[in-house]
Amino acid sequence: MTESGRRRTDRHCAWCGRRLAASGRQGRPRLYCTQSCRQRAYERRGAVQRSGLPEDAVVLSATEIADLQDRLFQLRCAAEDVGTAAEDGAGTEELRKMAAEVVAVAAELERLR
Repeated sequence: MTESGRRRTDRHCAWCGRRLAASGRQGRPRLYCTQSCRQRAYERRGAVQRSGLPEDAVVLSATEIADLQDRLFQLRCAAEDVGTAAEDGAGTEELRKMAAEVVAVAAELERLR
């Protein structure tokens, strides 16, 4: 925990998902990594308002949905592999490597863009 009692967490750009560098300054934290990301988010908000969709709606293209489904399938397969290996009596080192693969797939899945 930090001196103020708040937990310091990594912040990511609200548009592209890149990690934001800690600014170390007072005030409202940055939401976007660049002016370009800020502009794209502004344009998207305007398009959502004009379309009548709720503000918290998530709009994905067919390609983005297919990519997300592929990554979810990879995560499920990796998790099933760990379960099967555990049932088959795999050693600790093998299970550790497989668990690391599950973590890697899940970390990639977290990246929506």
